[in-house]
Amino acid sequence: MATALKLAARGLFSPHPNPRVGCVISNGQNILGRGWHEFAGGPHAEIAALRDAREDVKGSTAYITLEPCSHHGRTPPCTEALLSARISRFVVASADPNPQVNGQGLKKLRNAGLAVESGLMADEAEALNPGFFMRMRKGRPWIRVKSAISLDGRTALGNGDSKWISSEASRRDVQKWRARSSAVLTGIGTVLADNPAMNVRLDNKQPGQNGQNWQPGQPLRIIADSRWRTPPGSRILADPATAIIAGTRDVAVPPELEATGARCISLPAVAGRTDLVALFSRLAEMELNEVQVEAGARLCGALLKDRLVDELLIYQAPQLLGKGGPGPFNFGPLESMDERTHLKLLESRRLGNDWRLRLEPQY
Repeated sequence: MATALKLAARGLFSPHPNPRVGCVISNGQNILGRGWHEFAGGPHAEIAALRDAREDVKGSTAYITLEPCSHHGRTPPCTEALLSARISRFVVASADPNPQVNGQGLKKLRNAGLAVESGLMADEAEALNPGFFMRMRKGRPWIRVKSAISLDGRTALGNGDSKWISSEASRRDVQKWRARSSAVLTGIGTVLADNPAMNVRLDNKQPGQNGQNWQPGQPLRIIADSRWRTPPGSRILADPATAIIAGTRDVAVPPELEATGARCISLPAVAGRTDLVALFSRLAEMELNEVQVEAGARLCGALLKDRLVDELLIYQAPQLLGKGGPGPFNFGPLESMDERTHLKLLESRRLGNDWRLRLEPQY
């Protein structure tokens, strides 16, 4: 199963909106076939492993990181192919939370008289697919907030200058987190101040199962812009087909913004800003799994205040920026220490001279 999980991780950048899944077919210690889900519409992990097998898999065991699908989607049901291959035992890490599956795949295999076990390394399998599980269970994407800060907690100088707080190694790491995301979200304040592109800039190709290398694709780029102030010439709109502007219904979308070709989503307003809950619900309907937020203190603070942040990715550099610069989150002031947001440290890693902290809010 550990090998199957490593295979699933090879699809970290590519299969969304589908989950990352790996499969190993073995006969005792002899591995017959390996596979992972490489891209949406392509073979699922189980099919890839069957195709990889150089021997008859009859009577073997399949280790799969997620329950096999039992319905027709972009591809036929995996359960049918597995039954046809006459595999006799299945070890599955996690059930599939998709209502179209959700136990039906395991039930179909058991009803055929096959040995089925589930739950082995389930936490690790779910950790590979936080957005898919969140979308299926709660109807919204997994929200990851990224921020680069100095040792004294500043994201910029008082005059707004922030290039560069983090090291080159940290900035390369951010690109990988962007690449695994379905979308990158920022606010209108960041667009007006920095005119960012918010695209993925990775020059390393990933090995595919067919011997061909491929380059990670571009996530959608989303702007939370309640008053529709995004300049039509913004770099973030350079590829309008992958750009979304989320504003409020009480203000008309400017014709020049519509003319860019970017998708404009009108949503309810909450306290004068775009309703973030409504935005994430809409993004889930668009089958977005993971959304990486790279924004200013106002938007990040609103997300934290509304308990919409699932994970923090903080790059802390050993620098002191002094008085006057903003922090990563603008909320409060708090009335007592009981109102603090507690964070659980999931991982710390050194990148160049920086530290990357991965944290989970404890609401």
